[in-house]
Amino acid sequence: MTGFEFATATRIVFGLGALDQVGAIAAGFGRSALVVSGSHSERAEPLLDRLAAHGVGCTVFCVAGEPTVGLVGQGVSRLRDAGCDLVVGFGGGSAIDTGKAIAALATNPGDAFDYLEVIGRAQPLRHPPLPFIAVPTTAGSGAEVTRNAVLTSPEHGVKVSLRSPLMLPKVALVDPQLCLSLPPDVTAATGMDALSQLIEPYVSLRANSLTDALCRAGIPRAASALRRAFADGNDLSAREDMSLASLFGGLALANAGLGAVHGFAAPIGGRFPAPHGSVCARLLPLVFEANVQALRRRRPDSPLLPRFDEVARLLTGRPNATAQDGVQWLAELSEWLKIPPLSAYGLTDDDVPALVERAARASSMQANPIPLTDEEMMEILHRAM
Repeated sequence: MTGFEFATATRIVFGLGALDQVGAIAAGFGRSALVVSGSHSERAEPLLDRLAAHGVGCTVFCVAGEPTVGLVGQGVSRLRDAGCDLVVGFGGGSAIDTGKAIAALATNPGDAFDYLEVIGRAQPLRHPPLPFIAVPTTAGSGAEVTRNAVLTSPEHGVKVSLRSPLMLPKVALVDPQLCLSLPPDVTAATGMDALSQLIEPYVSLRANSLTDALCRAGIPRAASALRRAFADGNDLSAREDMSLASLFGGLALANAGLGAVHGFAAPIGGRFPAPHGSVCARLLPLVFEANVQALRRRRPDSPLLPRFDEVARLLTGRPNATAQDGVQWLAELSEWLKIPPLSAYGLTDDDVPALVERAARASSMQANPIPLTDEEMMEILHRAM
């Protein structure tokens, strides 16, 4: 047993119909909200109605695609022009991360590059962000309980984080009913992202007893519910299970880190029009297998190695399952969910060396259970094509 720290949103509200509470909650923080939504702003109308009913004015800022540094700057300008005193993120991980970043930069001097990791100056935030409420409408990112916002810098061709303990949302409000309208491809990609964010923290170098408990509860829940949600988008029980699994994954990754799946996803998403969840889904079984093989070759006594067998048992429900059974189960699930190869987004073998170089510097790689060699990382990407 080793010491650990656990931090999360100040308040978490979970349950069917939880959206009904958002008006009263928001009114406790301010009178004018910047509502950061996805590209289909009409989906936010139930939220806007509930805010208005409690006297909270709204300015809508739409996010089409994954957030960029420039988009966040536009959002800060929009917020200041409208005189907003709180931010509500309503949507998938992109909308929530955008809102989180806007709330942080609205109260801190300079621009995003003063605070961004890897490509920026990585300065700590000086002032607390504006109050931020996260309302996810997908079950995948877990961004409602994380302390960072993942932003793309097109000129650098990479995704990096704006990160601070101060960025944890004031309230994470998770209503599984908001996921009922998700199409199957989004359900698949976000669901596999949620699953990866339960598996990677469990085998992370920074795993701890509390995150272990969350992952052990979340992995079998997601393993059972994802197929059901994909097959029937109106299966409310499956949506509820996936929303809870996603929340558990967000809590786990925020406190135990991730691994090579997300280490690769950052540079791939920065250079290609590839949805984050789809990239993670394609890479998950390949990274899982590569980590097992690398541990067996170089660190056969690692206490993390038996955890891959444990993950296989949690995924399959079979008490004698091995890590290789887990690899097969994940690969078969990806195929059943119709996850496309990375080549579908324009990646070629010629891109592999540069992606490996950038992935090696990604913050998520630091918690991978074992450092992977360049050759091992190249093999993963070639197989993912």
